Order: sequence, then structure tokens, then C-alpha cells
Amino acid sequence: MDIIVENLVKKYGSQKAVDNISFTVKTGEVLGFLGPNGAGKTTTMKAITTFLIPNSGNIYVGEYSVNRNPEEVKKNIGYLPENNPLYEDMPVIDYLRFVGDLHGISKENIDDSLLSVIEICGLDAEKHKKINELSKGYKQRVGLAQALIHKPDVLVLDEPTSGLDPNQIIEIRDLIRRIGREKTVILSSHILAEVEATCDRILIINKGKIVADGTTADLRKQAQGKDVLRLRIEGADINTIYNALKEIDGVDMVDIYDADNMRLLLDGNPKKKLAAFVFNFCVKNNWVLTELIPVETKLEDIFKELTTE
Repeated sequence: MDIIVENLVKKYGSQKAVDNISFTVKTGEVLGFLGPNGAGKTTTMKAITTFLIPNSGNIYVGEYSVNRNPEEVKKNIGYLPENNPLYEDMPVIDYLRFVGDLHGISKENIDDSLLSVIEICGLDAEKHKKINELSKGYKQRVGLAQALIHKPDVLVLDEPTSGLDPNQIIEIRDLIRRIGREKTVILSSHILAEVEATCDRILIINKGKIVADGTTADLRKQAQGKDVLRLRIEGADINTIYNALKEIDGVDMVDIYDADNMRLLLDGNPKKKLAAFVFNFCVKNNWVLTELIPVETKLEDIFKELTTE
């Protein structure tokens, strides 16, 4: 089921939170929806899910309009807002049954729906626990389960991995990727690596307007070029190497991403031919360069370039 946003405008007083934006999300596509705080992401998602009424424009979910058929839109959308809507005193299975009742799932079908989302979201071992006894990662799984209980064709997920540790992020990311094979998904996140790993396409919004729309490869082609190198250097302690690399002419940033294995990221001016310079620099210092891998422009750089003045 496609999502079509046409000339959407939403104002708060005199301020336009969303300023005449249009885009389409195709069936089976996972769209990463990015933007800084206050850019209009959550407002757009709330308009798609009928939580907000637009000032002008229209949104279609399949054949249904949020203006003319909001109840039909709700039937076809599963929504996980940033603040996970959980009743924490309830056991998981009772809460999901309650949400199923709200969606009008019949008594004949509710048990099958419960079994399905519990299996999909990996909640079998936790289903009889109270929600307040669960870890943050499992609470997010319950949030995804409530969004899926009525078998919607569209999922809208606002910061689904907010506050999770790295292992939990990977688990939820894999779960979203599996779900996205069969549904249309809009995913908002501040974790750019997550968006890059999970989404088929990225849309970036800033100050209520769309500033980029395409795959990560498309966005990299549009971005201003930078040399990014992944390095592994031995022969001195990591801080000495880090400080020395920062002083190289043309280097903009050095980041230690794996101190135990002496691995760093370096980016800078492509005109300086930094790969050759780093090689010669290591020879000069009697360091051993065991890894030098050019990396494509980072999504973080593209995001920063498009959303800062």
C-alpha cells in the first residue's frame, strides 16, 4: 500500500512546521525520514497517521485520504510514536489483547493475531511478564507488536530505537528489516548508521522543507566530496598516533573507533591526496600501516551539510 503526501502544510500559529512538502513511499519500501529537532518529522508522521489535521494538502494511504477517510487510514496503519504507548502495569499478552480489541479484531481471530505478533517480535518468553518488568529493548518490541497486531499494510515508526543499547538497536533494526519486506515503512531516527543499514531510501527534511530524497548512493553523489580513510596503525600508543594525524595538513577530523585494535577514521580535503600522505607519514615515523581503506562519504557529513547554514 503506497503513501502519497501532496503539498502538505501544517502551521502552529504563524510558524509553518511543515511547508508544502510532497513525496511518495512505495509498497514494500522502507523510507528513512531524517531531520534535526524541530524540522517537521514528527508533525509529518502525525499527519500521516491522522493524529493531526493538516492546514492544507492531502495524504493518501492506498486509496484512502486522511482528510476524507481517516478511520480507513487508521485501519491500515501501525504507529509506534517516540513515546512508546504502553500500560506498564499490564502483562504483555493482556496489553496486546487490549490493543487488538481497540482495533476491532474479532474474538475468533484475536488469538491468531496475538500468536503472530508475539512470534514476529520475539516475545514468547516475556508474554506473561508485566511490561514494567521488561528491559527497554523488550518494551520497544512490545511497542512494535502493538503496531502490528491488526496486520496493517503500513508502519510508521518514530525513533524506534531511542534509548536502546547497541545490542538492542541491532535486534530492533533486524526486526524492522524483516517486517519491511512485506509492508510500507516510514522510519524516523537520529541514528544515521541505523537508517543507512535499514532503509531503502532516505528523505531529509529541514525547517519544514524537503532538502534531499534518494538512496544513500544518490545522496553521496550529491554531497560535497571528502576523503575518508579507515586506518590501522601500529608502532606507538593510540593517543600519540591520534594527535600526530590531527596535525597533518588537510585533515579535518580523526576519530578512534576501535582503540584495542589501533583503528582510526580520518577525513579531510581530497585535493591533499591523504592516503599517500598518511603512508609516507607512517614510514617517516617508523610506524606500521596495516590497514588503509578508502571509505565513501559518511551519511553524517551529508546530513550536516544539508541541515546547517
